Amino acid sequence: MVMQTLKFCPVCGDELGEKADGGRLRPSCASCGYVHYVNPVPGVGLLIEMDGGIVLIQRKNPPHRLEWTLPSGFVEADESAEESAIREAEEETGLKTEIVEMMGVNSFPEGPPVSGIMIFYRLRPIGGELRGGDDALSAAVFQPDEVPLLPFRTHREIMAEWLAVQADNDRARRETDPPRADFFIRPFEPADTDEVIGLLATIPANRQLNEAGWSAVALRLRESPMLEMFVAQTHDQPQMLVGCVSLSVARALTQGYGMINDMAVLPTYRRRGVGASLLAAVLRRANQLSLASLLVNTERANDQAQAFLVAAGFQQTGIMTLKIR
Repeated sequence: MVMQTLKFCPVCGDELGEKADGGRLRPSCASCGYVHYVNPVPGVGLLIEMDGGIVLIQRKNPPHRLEWTLPSGFVEADESAEESAIREAEEETGLKTEIVEMMGVNSFPEGPPVSGIMIFYRLRPIGGELRGGDDALSAAVFQPDEVPLLPFRTHREIMAEWLAVQADNDRARRETDPPRADFFIRPFEPADTDEVIGLLATIPANRQLNEAGWSAVALRLRESPMLEMFVAQTHDQPQMLVGCVSLSVARALTQGYGMINDMAVLPTYRRRGVGASLLAAVLRRANQLSLASLLVNTERANDQAQAFLVAAGFQQTGIMTLKIR
């Protein structure tokens, strides 16, 4: 540790000697009684979070010239630690910042250059432009997995804490973020006809259809102006259709109605959100068409499908029907 040694009393100018005070030998003046105490110097260290990483500066001067470390500096006599942090941030990185929180306090009795206490703050940019300044050759953002070994012990210790927080946050996000769906919803295209018919064939109520019946289905898919179909398609190759639903639109004089029918999902893709996503697509389309209500033909739905529709908000109210055949 480099320590300033006084030879003369700053009060009366006489030569200093030593005396025991508080369990230590301290410089003291026999003439006026002045005792010189060597106290640690306060400094600030800055963890400026930017673009998902942390701002480091490359030092221009010794010690550790050319090495990357946190922006830092000593507190001036006429400013608070918070004011010092904001000033040092702008001087060394070109960024105007605001303090998020005080992250920790550490001490460095070993120097350099003198014994000190370091107050670390988290900050975020609110203006300026990232660049090296003052005693920094350059400034750059380092992602958590890019941070080099910092030369100062107190900087290494606070950086280890910051990296641990980032790792915990990443872990929490992975645990709470919904998994990416392995399918997407889009409107039916004529090239989908064969796959859609294959899906419709999985509906028990369709098992009585013969070849002529399926030909009629294919024709309505391609040509019916009041029928819209949405399909669920996998992202990965080979892409395939894993679900479908049809929306039939009827217009009265004052209102429009939609009938949801022919919803089918491959057994291997059930309970994976396909049905809910198809239904959401139909609801969006119904809003675009300003439909008054949506109806569901529950006669074609099994118990599980009916429970799904009730959970989606459909009421279990009967619809009067007249069977012609």
